[in-house]
Amino acid sequence: MFNSIFQDEISVAMVFLMAGVALVSGIIYSYVISRKLRTSNGVLITAAVMPMIVSIAICLLGAFLSSTTSTVSRIATLAVALGLIRFRSAHGTAEEMIVLLGSVISGLVFGLGYVAYGVITMIAIAAIYIVLTTFPVFRNKKFESEKMLKITIPESLDYSDVFNEIFDKYLKESQIVGVKTTGMGSMFKLSYRIILKDAKQEKELIDELRTRNGNLEISVIPYVETNKTL
Repeated sequence: MFNSIFQDEISVAMVFLMAGVALVSGIIYSYVISRKLRTSNGVLITAAVMPMIVSIAICLLGAFLSSTTSTVSRIATLAVALGLIRFRSAHGTAEEMIVLLGSVISGLVFGLGYVAYGVITMIAIAAIYIVLTTFPVFRNKKFESEKMLKITIPESLDYSDVFNEIFDKYLKESQIVGVKTTGMGSMFKLSYRIILKDAKQEKELIDELRTRNGNLEISVIPYVETNKTL
């Protein structure tokens, strides 16, 4: 069941058939993923076209090796070829990497001639992604409540305890996670990991902080540990 359509010889028609199936599957795959993943149009286009490109590469490589090498040598050569495939772009999120890797793997399956397995692989990856992003399987409420508070202060202000009174009033937890100078050393930018006692008091917190930092820039964003990368 689900045997490869390639037997002893790979025809041009088979290569084009495989590329067409891979492209259509890739477009459907990217469309389904786009319903849940907020990313650039370029990433989705890449995920749509990648299966076709990889399948063609594998088909042609398999045709070249079919009559000149042993089975072990073919597998080794395919592994080296796949190791040379690299995707160059701006740093992406972990979810974007999964989407692109799913396209590469599906393209490999199509390229080996297993049409049914290729389609099943794409459907499975898309379905698993949708399920895991729809239902709170790995969601941690504590982490969701964490915010990143960034405050700009003049260099003359001692940041070690100047906000303690305000923090005690509005915050359940607070931890300074970064300090850097800006404006040719005339100001400091402070970063705090915070958890509000009441999320509705965020504006009140900012208003009181503005009275201490001279109405300089303040921002509250979702907390992400930027020092951890894949």
